[in-house]
Amino acid sequence: MKVQFIKTPGGEDLAVLPRGELERLRDLADDRLDAKAAEKILDRVARGEEELVPSAVAKRLFGGENPVKVWREHRGLTQAELAAKANLSKAYLSQIESGQRGGSMAMLRALADALAIDLDDLVAAQP
Repeated sequence: MKVQFIKTPGGEDLAVLPRGELERLRDLADDRLDAKAAEKILDRVARGEEELVPSAVAKRLFGGENPVKVWREHRGLTQAELAAKANLSKAYLSQIESGQRGGSMAMLRALADALAIDLDDLVAAQP
């Protein structure tokens, strides 16, 4: 690395380096910050505070499928099992999954709790 050192009239020491070197150092600093952020996320995953979502699940959610159905199937639950865990009828759950009914916030909270996800994972996806 070619660096030139100069002293300002005020006595401050400055380092002058080619623009390409400056950009390379910035990229390295950004990479280090990204690595630290990724490490924090992986630590949260290891502690069970975060969950990795398979791409197939993400594609279904982003593709507009009903999030209750997607998460239920991802969790390996039948409609009857989820309905029992959320304390609602299987018929009502079926209507929510098919889009015939929306479900109240309290009902969505119960479903989110039963699916072990954040309420936002259901509410943000609602039309």
